[in-house]
Amino acid sequence: MEQGEKSMAVKPGFSRKKISPRGKCTKGEAIMAAKKETEYITHAFEPVFDSHSKILMLGTMPSPKSRENGFYYGHPRNRFWKVIADVCKEPMPETIEEKKALALKHGIAIWDVLAGCEIHGADDASIKNPTPNDMHRILDYAPIEQIYATGTKAAQLYRRYCEAQTGMEIIQLPSTSPANCRTSYEQLYEAYAGIRLYLRSDIYDKRRKSQPFNSIFKK
Repeated sequence: MEQGEKSMAVKPGFSRKKISPRGKCTKGEAIMAAKKETEYITHAFEPVFDSHSKILMLGTMPSPKSRENGFYYGHPRNRFWKVIADVCKEPMPETIEEKKALALKHGIAIWDVLAGCEIHGADDASIKNPTPNDMHRILDYAPIEQIYATGTKAAQLYRRYCEAQTGMEIIQLPSTSPANCRTSYEQLYEAYAGIRLYLRSDIYDKRRKSQPFNSIFKK
């Protein structure tokens, strides 16, 4: 034994466990913990669309908060419904029925790329074994002119699993998730304002005249 080194007795029935510096778990322990927390999730929401829908907005999968609240983009700090309401010049919807009504009124269909996958919490980067939704459920019924992804992962998954079947390209928008704190609300609004090209013109044109483009940030 080197000078200054203390002897550590091991009690019967116990074994020493290697602990990383500063109390952090080792890489192997982190991987095992992540695997234990990953679960297969099946999409539980019906898509929102009707025969007047002109654009389709796709996420990846409902987050735990969305599943808890029973609807798309259900985290209280997710900015999706605020930016959609502002772009459409409508009041912020509060209930599920108000959100559905807002989307359908302006020709917006809402769904997710995946019907199921293994995922750790709300971490899109952890997605494994994805099963895509059949986009023709909407495309064969509604006159969709453009498809949008509400985040990077949704765009990647769509291009990999759906684009060849639909024959339609997807436009990637920044995520409205609270995790995307690098994107300001003004930047979100500018990006999502592009959907106005496809909004039901008979409704949007009337509201555009009553509210200037930049007035939304003066509230």
